[in-house]
Amino acid sequence: MLGTFQEEKKISKDLIRFFSSNSNFIVSANETKQLPETKLTEIAFAGRSNVGKSSLLNAITKRKSLAYISKLPGRTQEINFFNLGEKLILVDLPGYGFARAPKSKIANWTSLVNSYLRYRSQLSRVFILIDSRHGLKESDHDTMKNIEKAALSFQIVLTKCDKLKPEALNKIHLLVKERISIYTSAHPTILATSAKNNYGINNLRFFISELI
Repeated sequence: MLGTFQEEKKISKDLIRFFSSNSNFIVSANETKQLPETKLTEIAFAGRSNVGKSSLLNAITKRKSLAYISKLPGRTQEINFFNLGEKLILVDLPGYGFARAPKSKIANWTSLVNSYLRYRSQLSRVFILIDSRHGLKESDHDTMKNIEKAALSFQIVLTKCDKLKPEALNKIHLLVKERISIYTSAHPTILATSAKNNYGINNLRFFISELI
C-alpha cells in the first residue's frame, strides 16, 4: 500500500518461522480461577466485536483456524490463550461494545477482563484493534482508560486497512494518533494491518517479538 504512513519492516525468515510453526491453543477462561498458570510473557488483543481479532491472530501465526472466526459479533465470550513456541502467550480478549448480548453476560465479561488487566503480572502489552473504517469509539476509550489504570502499555492496531485508499488511511492514522495522545500508556507507533492481504503483519510480528 504505497503512499501510506507505514513502511513494511523486513524481518528474518527465522522470526516468520517462529510465528508460523509453533502456535497452539491452551485454554478458554470465563472466570478468573480458570486463567492458566504460566510464567511466560503474555500479549493481549482487545477490540470491539467484529473488529477482526481472530482473523489477525490467524494471520500472525499463519494458521487459518487457530482462533475461531465468526461473522456474528460477540462470539468470543471468553479469554482465549495461545502458546507461541513456549516463549510467549497470545491472549484473545472478548470483544466489547456488543449491546445485544445479555446484560449479565456483558457484566461477567467486563469484570473478568478488568480483573485480568489489573492483576495479571505477566501481561506485558495490550494491542487494541481499531477498525480503520470506523475509527475510535467511546468503548475504545473506556478500554484505554482501564488499561492506563492498570499501569499497562497499549498499542493501537488499525485493522481491515485493505478497505481504505492510502489517503483515507493516512487521515484515520493522524486522527487516532491525535486522540490517543492524552494517554501516557499509549505506544507512539500505530500499526496498520490487513488480515486479508497480510499488509502490516510483519510489522506487528516485529513489535510482538520485541516483548519476548
